[in-house]
Amino acid sequence: MATGTHTVEVPVAIEHVWEFVSDMEKWAKLVPGYNAHTMIDDKHSTWTFKGNVGVLKKTVEVEITILEWTAPSKVTFELKGLSDNFTGNGYFLAETIDANNTKMTGFLEVTAGGLAGPVLNPIFKPIVPKATQMLTDRVANKIKMVATV
Repeated sequence: MATGTHTVEVPVAIEHVWEFVSDMEKWAKLVPGYNAHTMIDDKHSTWTFKGNVGVLKKTVEVEITILEWTAPSKVTFELKGLSDNFTGNGYFLAETIDANNTKMTGFLEVTAGGLAGPVLNPIFKPIVPKATQMLTDRVANKIKMVATV
């Protein structure tokens, strides 16, 4: 199992953070390795990622399911590999610092299963924290840009 958590301060009110992270369409393209996604309904989507896993170049299909929207503070989701045997979960959490500043935390946990699990899980351990930090920073930067327009 690999996990990543990253927290940033975003200089906007919590409502701006919520408006952005509660809509997957707004942040899907910011996910590292993003190639494409298809919305099935407001809680279900399939995503395609391209990237390197160790020395392998790989395209991966993933099903993302929103488990919970808790306005204005938390979006929780789970993921399941469609092309590969892995599962995971994650969230965006927003906490008010003051009227114009919000602490935002991104979290992701991924576990590879099957015969490849013992090989892939150690490879995922350094990748997942970096991807979580990258996504959280990209989302925070995009929120800042959108809120100041």
